Amino acid sequence: MKTLEFHRNTEKNRVTVTCAAGEVSVYSHCAYCKHCTGVRAGKRVLPAPQRETMRKPAGFGMDEEILNAAMLFNSLVRDGDAVACDDDAGCGYTSMFSR
Repeated sequence: MKTLEFHRNTEKNRVTVTCAAGEVSVYSHCAYCKHCTGVRAGKRVLPAPQRETMRKPAGFGMDEEILNAAMLFNSLVRDGDAVACDDDAGCGYTSMFSR
């Protein structure tokens, strides 16, 4: 497990991290990467809400649950300072929606 520190650009309202795939946006890449396990805020690591939602059985309203989880993830990123990543093999961004 590794920790990827945030690089904040306040002018563009952008948060990036340096992963194996290079400099990627936390909002559009880490939020949907199967390696993202959570967001570090201070000494705590808060679990990634999307990952928890994807573990549930698919059913009616799943799209809305994923959207709500993504919005919660964005709130965690706003208050956090790093991403917890379990990509020890160095694969880089891998979509959690691909099989």
